[in-house]
Amino acid sequence: MQLVELIATLAVAQYLAFGALTGRARAKSGLKAPVMTGDDGFERMYRVQMNTLEVMMAFLPSLFIAALHWPAVLVAGLGVIYLVGRVIYWRAYVAQPSKRGLGFMLSMMPTLALALLALIGNVLALCGAIA
Repeated sequence: MQLVELIATLAVAQYLAFGALTGRARAKSGLKAPVMTGDDGFERMYRVQMNTLEVMMAFLPSLFIAALHWPAVLVAGLGVIYLVGRVIYWRAYVAQPSKRGLGFMLSMMPTLALALLALIGNVLALCGAIA
């Protein structure tokens, strides 16, 4: 389970790093809060941060619930793919948003897989098929 906890901690750290990069992009753009538009660089970085938050809302609970029923190495492996996918998404979105597809899929597919593993694990546990 410690491996899964490490992945969760890295996901939170990654999100916080994206937040810091968003703050830096805002400062560089000269946009004053609460303005959210007017600079492409800031807007792109802000969308990376917000999309990461949106996906994390499904990723983290799915990660922990799946880890209750399946081997930690499998669950953590899917988590690593998610983390790499978020980095690819960030780099692509900031450079050229139309190229973000690979990074998006590499973070959504593991999240969906973890959600499915969590659901199957819960159903099997309810049926007494697994502990």
